[in-house]
Amino acid sequence: MGLERFEGKSAIVTGAASGIGRATVARLVAEGAQVLGTDVEAEGLKSSIDEANAGAAAGGQAFARVADISAEGDVAATVEDAVERFGKIDVLANIAGIMRTGRTESFDLATWDLVLRVNLTGTFLMCRDALPHLIESKGAIVNTASTSSFFGHPWMAAYASSKGAIAALTQTLAVEYAKAGVRVNAVAPGSVTSGITSGVEFPDDLSKEESKLVRRIMSPTGFGDPGAVASVVAMLASDDGRHMTGEVVRIDGGTHA
Repeated sequence: MGLERFEGKSAIVTGAASGIGRATVARLVAEGAQVLGTDVEAEGLKSSIDEANAGAAAGGQAFARVADISAEGDVAATVEDAVERFGKIDVLANIAGIMRTGRTESFDLATWDLVLRVNLTGTFLMCRDALPHLIESKGAIVNTASTSSFFGHPWMAAYASSKGAIAALTQTLAVEYAKAGVRVNAVAPGSVTSGITSGVEFPDDLSKEESKLVRRIMSPTGFGDPGAVASVVAMLASDDGRHMTGEVVRIDGGTHA
């Protein structure tokens, strides 16, 4: 790929077992980074790490840690693992997330809590525990928001709420830690083929008029691949993004143009 922007750098990538997380691990390792990839899915995580190491640049290497980012103890242990392995943390890429859909009037509280716990609280916990090390390294955080952070996506109340909050968290941290030298940005994917989108199920009793609402959130250029998002994550985390903080970069193939 001809880029070595992360030579001598270390990173944590969550959601590394599939989709955008998997592509991000591969991209950073291909550019020379030492990466700790984490996910709850052990088998998929191992596959991702093996794939990334097969395409590693000089100095680049990926390692796996099975962890649940919604569990405070797992997050603390993951950050500790990265520091022990690498001596520092330069990049935190919060990619992990889940989606559950359904009509809001019948959406159960347990599912609502689960989505917010994984997407929002998990992102917060990773940021909180990594920040002392990122302050020391003058590092960068890249969070994962969504086009649903800013545009109406029907039957996704919990998911959209969590992703809108991640956009707000990103901007808050960017201001709070600007003087400490930590940059905080986010990507906002839409119409991207990933583990989340492949499992989306809309209510099966949609009327003809309701079905038209789905077209509002479909890209006119078709679905993008996870690597298209990973490349932007890498840019934001690298020195190429040195004058960017507090940004939420939309990557949706023109869906909301």
